[in-house]
Parts: sequence; structure tokens; C-alpha cells
Amino acid sequence: MLRTGLFLIFLLLSSVFCLEDSTEEFEEHLSIKSLKDGRVAFSFTFKTLLRDAIPRDPRTLAFDNDDSQHYTLFPLTLGQILRQYAITELHLTLNAGKWNYDAWGYPDEPDVGVGAELRAWMAGDSISSIDDRWQGVRNALAGLFCASLGSLDEQRTTSPRSTFPPEGALPDWGLPHELRHASHASEHVCTENLTPFLKLLPCKSRSGLAMLLNPHRIFDADWHGIGLHVIWRPEGVEVRLSVQLVSDPLRVSGQKKQDWSFSSLFDRKVEKACPIAKSSRVSVELPSSGVYRVYPEPPQVKDGIAHYDLKNANEVWDIGTMWPTDFEYPLSKPNPALVPFSVRRNLLGSTQDRGQLSIVLTNNEQDVLQLLYLETMPWIIQFYLHTIRVHADDALRDDLISNISYILPIPHARPATFETVLTLPGQSTITFTMDVAKAFLRYTEHPPDAQRGWDLPPAIFTPLRQSSHNSTNLGKRVYSPSLLVDLATPDFSMPYNVIIFTCSVVAFIFGSVFNVLTRKFIVVRLEPQKRSESSPSKNLDSDESGKPDTSKSNVH
Repeated sequence: MLRTGLFLIFLLLSSVFCLEDSTEEFEEHLSIKSLKDGRVAFSFTFKTLLRDAIPRDPRTLAFDNDDSQHYTLFPLTLGQILRQYAITELHLTLNAGKWNYDAWGYPDEPDVGVGAELRAWMAGDSISSIDDRWQGVRNALAGLFCASLGSLDEQRTTSPRSTFPPEGALPDWGLPHELRHASHASEHVCTENLTPFLKLLPCKSRSGLAMLLNPHRIFDADWHGIGLHVIWRPEGVEVRLSVQLVSDPLRVSGQKKQDWSFSSLFDRKVEKACPIAKSSRVSVELPSSGVYRVYPEPPQVKDGIAHYDLKNANEVWDIGTMWPTDFEYPLSKPNPALVPFSVRRNLLGSTQDRGQLSIVLTNNEQDVLQLLYLETMPWIIQFYLHTIRVHADDALRDDLISNISYILPIPHARPATFETVLTLPGQSTITFTMDVAKAFLRYTEHPPDAQRGWDLPPAIFTPLRQSSHNSTNLGKRVYSPSLLVDLATPDFSMPYNVIIFTCSVVAFIFGSVFNVLTRKFIVVRLEPQKRSESSPSKNLDSDESGKPDTSKSNVH
């Protein structure tokens, strides 16, 4: 027993020393914000930094002499994928629902497009090499997160020029870096995606802020999504795992107050901090108006944000707010507006071969605003650029569009990529319209729910801002809602009717022919039946000679 105890103490001390001397750091943070419509936005961020690490040079892939990877906090399965395919920067998001910019403002993580979105920066000396690695990383992430990322094939892959600049640094290997981007609006996040997501965390969901990630409550939120972001900085490779959700405490509690807490919204509390986390913090953005109480009492309040440090406190945390009065829903949009511009996007037209794409943009500010507009459409939707019209306050203004970049789609091979710059005058509304054509698909290319239609990926709008050095900086991206397009769909019931009718005819003909060929016909001759002497009619009405018996008379 004494040896066992000493051995356990030695292992514990050695693990502590290893963590102290390790080049890996793990931090977790939770940001909470009360929204204008009574909802509450939660943003979980889990960062793991691998110091003094650089992405793998793609030129070493041919030699297969990569060193063995040994990690303490960095997720091993993810690290193997990054090294196997020499990924410099990676972003993967799975979202469900519509982010309401007008009522909620900007999210903490900008990638809130509905469905699955994947993009990666890779270096290579040939396009074919990058495309092969892009296919490999898609399939590897699909197996890691149990998601249908394999459907993000070449028919959904694009390479926009300006919308997605690298968030980190790119190593100077003397090789060009290429961007690959793909999105699938029909793919949503569910429990089978959250389970492998939690396994990438050092403490899993047993301690720390990850204890709040209850799938029954997360997927009951009005909006929810998870994200994976891998970037390279001069200090090392950073992996950022994020979970965002918008919950409605009024709907969850069934009351008229917007009171919320960890136990009421997640049905869980933070019972203990993650022991290997360098920092574990919770930030609560205090409402700007109204009477409320935040509990427990925050140890620090700075710039209207209450800060809690869960690392050095050995207690059960159940942070929340209480409101003495009932909540009243706002009847108008917030003033001033939470975002500089608003977007409405529709696909007009009642026919199944033609339509019109309509974008309505409203500038909420006094100054002129320039937007970088990106459309990535599958090849089933084809643009007619000569029909582009831009109206500002019912006046034709073709001068408000510039820098058009268009990559034609290839049927069954490549989607369309449309990128341009739109100029919005101050306090005005512009309408962008463009005619489109809908493709006629083969019957084998329709999805199982063909009558529902096809989900089209959202459009992306990014403000362009001039810096002090006369360079253009990109603002926060805004994702429009996805669209549903109705294509010409055959009557899939007719093949089944033809099959049933044909099978009936074949069965009838086969049965008749089979009977003729296999049945044996025999002629049976039947002889006349002899009358029996003991016939009752003969004995009763005649004598032995067959004559009638007249010796008997009737008695009256």
C-alpha cells in the first residue's frame, strides 16, 4: 500500500511538472449578453495554443518523414489531420437557425451562416495537389465530427478572392497559398456532432465551462451552432473551439420575466473548474437599462461588463440575473440600429425554369457604405449578368456597382462565384436584381425529398473600410438567410405505377403460358349410369315387370 501511494504521488507530481513546463496552454471563456427582445446570447470559447509550432510544409508530404506528434492538451486526432494534409488555416462551422442581426447585433463568432461551412488555406505547387488534399481533409473531418462534409465536393467548392482573408499568418515557404471554401445549407448540427466536439477538449465535459453544454438544452435554443478554427500565429498554432446559442428564458420558464441562470437554461451548474485551464472566465454584459440584479455579486465590473474568475474559486457557480418586473416586447427596431445595414434576399418568380434574384440593402448610417457582396451558387442556378439592375430609392443607379468578378459554373462540376462591390448612400435603400435560370436535372440527381426543393447557400456581405494607411480593411461579415428554390421535378410516382402495371401484365402472361406448358390434359370418357333394381321409384310405383300396380286403390 505504501509503495502504491508513493507511486501515485510521483505520477501526480510528474504530471504537474509536465503541465508547468509544457508549451501548450488551454483557456476557456464564456460571454453572456442580454438581447433587446428578451433573449440571452451565450458564446463559449475554448482555446488551445501549441507554442513554437508551425504548420507542415506541403513539400514534405512526398517524403512521408513527418515527426511523431505527442500532445498533452492539443487534440491529437485533429493534429493528425492537420499534419496529414498540411493545412495552414482551417475553419468549420455547423449552425442551425437564422441569426437576427437587426435584433441581436453582431455575434462573437462571425461565421453564423445556416448549415455547414468549411474553408481552408493550403500551400502547394500545383492546383491538383491542393484539390486532392482538400478532398482528404473534408472526408477526415466528416469522420471526426460525424457530419456529411463529404457532400462538400467539387460541385460546392469555390475560391473567393477577397471575402475570406486569412485570420492568422501564412508561412513564407515560397509557395502560393490557395483558399478552398464550401457550404451546404441543408446540413445542421445535432447531438452526434456535439459528442466528438466535446472529446477534443482537455477536460471533456466533466469540469469547467463545458459542463454547461447540455445537448437537450443547447438544441432547444432558438439558434445554436458549433465551430472549429485553426490559425497560425508567430507564437504558435491556435485551435479555437466555439459554441454559440441564443436562448429564450421567457419560453423556457413559461413566465413573463426574463430571469435566467445556468440551472434554468442549461439544467446544469459549473461544479468545478477545469484543473489544467490557464484561465476560466465568465463575462456578463450588463443591460443598459432597467432594474435587475446579477448573482452572485461580481468581483469586478469594468465598462459595463461583470467578470467572474472560476479558476481560483472552489465553489459551485450558478450565475444569473433577476428582474422584478415583467418583460415588455419592443414594438419597433432598436434605435440606433445594432448593425450598420440590413439585408433582405429573395428569389422571385413562379416558374420552374426562370427567376429573379432580389437583394434589398438598407444603410442605417449617415455615411456612405461600401459592401463586398459574395454569391456562391450551385450550378443549378445560372446568372445572367447583363440583366443586373441597381435601384436607389426607385431610381436606376448602375454606378453603385463595381469590381465585378464572376466565375462561370460548369454543369455537374463547379458552382458559380459572383463577387462585387456595392455602394450604399447614407440613409437609403438600394435594390439589386438579376435574372437567373434554373437547370433541368436528371431524375437521378434529385434528392430524396425532391418536392421540398433545393437549399441555396446564404450570401455574404462584408463592409469595406479605409484605414489610415489608405488600405482597405474588411469589417464583420453578415450572412443572409438561405433560399429554397423549386426546380422542375418529375412525377416520381409514375415509375412505380408503370412497374406495378408491368409486373401485373407479366405475371398474368407468365401464369397463362406456364399453365399451357406444364398442365397435362387427359380425355375422360364417362359411360351411361345403369339403373339399380332397388330403385325406390321403381319399387314404389310398379311391379316386377315394370307395369304399374293397379290392384291398390286409394281410400277416401
